[in-house]
Amino acid sequence: MIKFNEKKKCFEVSYSKRHPITRRPYTLRRTSIKTKAEAKRVERRLVILLEDKFRKKVIPTFEILMREYIDFLKNQDVSLKTVESYFLGLRAHALPAWKDRIIDTISTNEIRSLILEKVGDRSTSHQKNVLKYIRSAFNYAIDENYISRNPSPNMKFKIKNKIKDVLTEEQVRILLNMAKEVECEWYPVWATALYTGMRNGELYALTWDKVDLKRKVLKVDCSWNNKDGFKDTKSGDDRIVGIAPALLEVFMTLRAKNEDSNFVLPRIDKWDKGEQASELRKFLEGLGLPRIRFHDLRATWATIMLSRGIEPIKVMLMGGWKDLKTMQCYVRKAGVSLNGITDELKLHNPSVAKTPLVELFR
Repeated sequence: MIKFNEKKKCFEVSYSKRHPITRRPYTLRRTSIKTKAEAKRVERRLVILLEDKFRKKVIPTFEILMREYIDFLKNQDVSLKTVESYFLGLRAHALPAWKDRIIDTISTNEIRSLILEKVGDRSTSHQKNVLKYIRSAFNYAIDENYISRNPSPNMKFKIKNKIKDVLTEEQVRILLNMAKEVECEWYPVWATALYTGMRNGELYALTWDKVDLKRKVLKVDCSWNNKDGFKDTKSGDDRIVGIAPALLEVFMTLRAKNEDSNFVLPRIDKWDKGEQASELRKFLEGLGLPRIRFHDLRATWATIMLSRGIEPIKVMLMGGWKDLKTMQCYVRKAGVSLNGITDELKLHNPSVAKTPLVELFR
């Protein structure tokens, strides 16, 4: 409604409507408008503002959706580490772009642009993960009847299977021999990683009740991280790993030194703080060796095993990988698939003397 106030000599505009669900009436007003043309423009704006207000009562903004979704994940059968990854990914990339946006106004093209432009300088796998987080949040919105369709685009990501950085067998000998010689506290940790291919969390969680020194085997059925504490392994499966003679000696020394500890490997303060990667890099740098990540000790174990002729399927089972596809990067690094494949290839006899060329055409 547009009304002229004779006393104040100005126009007043109001717009009223009932909420489509609650049926509760809402009114917006503006006063002190000088001209009728301006009053009509104000009226149109009030219509839009009230409609937006109604939608916000029914459809949340992206920030509200994100927080609802994260709370939902916490009550599902999902690790806290996974929940943290979703939260950090959405907060870092999607929230700055759509914080106060009502979610049904976010278009497919906007999501695509965010992935390609704002996340485009990150790795392909990171872009893929961010899109996964966004799509999952909108799937939750569909389940809650906030929206009827997921605006997330179908995007193809070509993730390059880059060969992992690893140490050679000779470099491993240098690392372990020097670590033992200087009595580095990380020596038994690095040795166990390089002889078993266990993940960081699996190494940290390894207890003596899982180690059979007589049979020379150990059972990997537990992992640890700073969010979830002790939990199942990454694959969810248990596995048995053989203990090499050199590692058996390391274990026997550890057992003799600290008979009261339930954990096989020493509790290192910087390990508790998650600084295992930087400690390894510093030690490698001091030896003039390639600076690899802690997780690359696992890749080093895999490539050494493959290069020694162990079948990929056996390495996969011992290392706890789910499928052979994951093993391909290690197979390529070890050169296993290339070894000897050209030994029997003989398409001609290069030692035959040259014969005169025959003139076929004049």
